[in-house]
Amino acid sequence: MVEGERSYRALFAIEGLPRIVASMQLARIGQSMAGVALVLFTLHEYNSPLLAGVVTFVSTFPGIVFSPIAGALLDRHGRIRLIALDYVIACASVLLIGALALADALPPALLVLIACVSSITAPLSQTGLRSLFPLLVPENLWERVNAVDSNGYLIASVLGPSLAAGLFAIVGPQLAVAAIGVLYGLAAISLIGARDPAHQSMASSSLLADTAEGLRYAWHNRTIRGLIFGIGALNLAGGIQTIVVPVLVLDRLNAADYAVGAVFALSGIAGIVSVFLFGRVDSRGREWRMLVYPMALIAPVLALLLVSNSEPMVAAPALALALIGATMFVMGALNGPLDIGLFTIRQRRTSAQMMGRAFAVSMALNFSGFPIGAALAGVVAEQSLDLAIVLAVVAAAAGTVFTAVLVPRTDRAAAS
Repeated sequence: MVEGERSYRALFAIEGLPRIVASMQLARIGQSMAGVALVLFTLHEYNSPLLAGVVTFVSTFPGIVFSPIAGALLDRHGRIRLIALDYVIACASVLLIGALALADALPPALLVLIACVSSITAPLSQTGLRSLFPLLVPENLWERVNAVDSNGYLIASVLGPSLAAGLFAIVGPQLAVAAIGVLYGLAAISLIGARDPAHQSMASSSLLADTAEGLRYAWHNRTIRGLIFGIGALNLAGGIQTIVVPVLVLDRLNAADYAVGAVFALSGIAGIVSVFLFGRVDSRGREWRMLVYPMALIAPVLALLLVSNSEPMVAAPALALALIGATMFVMGALNGPLDIGLFTIRQRRTSAQMMGRAFAVSMALNFSGFPIGAALAGVVAEQSLDLAIVLAVVAAAAGTVFTAVLVPRTDRAAAS
């Protein structure tokens, strides 16, 4: 590899990276399938948007609580083995849900419990990968690896919902959920032989002390603190959207399951192209704008879902579906600059020795809005779908304001 080269070819010439990326992609397709499959599974098996919101909440929130400890473990013990551990537990969890459902032995409380337990180890892979990349990859290739990281989610968002909806139609909800375990198992196997990069850790003799240090560092880092409020509010809107869109498509428009997968896939397709293009841009000095400008457009775009839910549009379901698809497509396109800006600004303004702990806290609290939004949408959507959409719009607007005001515009301002 030529010193300072910024190409994707140079990126994938890094030893071990292709294996890690392949494992990441398999797991993220599984995660994307699980996110949609659990909602569809719950709606089909129990016919309850409220329970769907609860399951979505507990499949993510316990992991958020555990994240600071997960970050300390990653800084102390490395990343590859702990990432693989999470994949194995995720595999076992979805297989168990499918098997119990087939045996007609899965009451709602047990479904909630399994989803809760499986979420606890999720930060090991999510934070593990995101903090592994800047340690494994030189800084001149950070935009490229961040594009690969972001596109890992976006490719999964195209394939996952479509695969989940297709499996539901072909083999039924129980086997569709169980099939996700195959992807998690393959992801764990793919990591065999991968090695952690050598780096100096600031770990102490106490896991709790390391966890507390990570929390302190994240709070006193102005960029990470600002992102907690800004991206957290934006993800609140995302959690609401995750419940609102399937309810709108299935209940209001009486469309088939595959239509849910299709509209989410449109978002992923637009995002893949957008992230690939913005991954080629040198983000230094531009991160704040790449964050705030796309965020400012998300609230008005989400408001288009109100139009899709209006009585004239419901009376013309094909037109309403087209508008929902267009809304999701634009949302995906906005994701490109936003993700590249978010990942690189956090990497550049975090000490390498604290990346596991700081990223764990940042990612957990950034994402905390998502399960809260999903749970809130499950309650509100049963009463008023329009009100749930309005809450998403307000949350997205608040996230823009928080990010613009609280995140320093420049590295120099962040350090002051």
